[in-house]
Amino acid sequence: MEHSRQSFQVAVARTLAGLAALAALAGLAGCGSSAPLFLSDGRPTTQVQCPDSQASCEQQARAACGGAFDTVRQSTDDGQRTLLYACKAK
Repeated sequence: MEHSRQSFQVAVARTLAGLAALAALAGLAGCGSSAPLFLSDGRPTTQVQCPDSQASCEQQARAACGGAFDTVRQSTDDGQRTLLYACKAK
């Protein structure tokens, strides 16, 4: 009887571990719509948020890139500006 109970507990533990793994994978799948880490040409992207103005975001991008950058995406939400950019190849 004790062996049967132990086997049942092991089976339940394995099932719960499997369900936890599936839940983790499902959570990661939700990240697919986020900004790309790299452009198709291999350049990394960076996202900045600026409460002041678009010029402030652009100044941050210029400073980080040492000059020129490409705007990948920009948006404004409740006065908060978001800029996703990639530095131009030197």
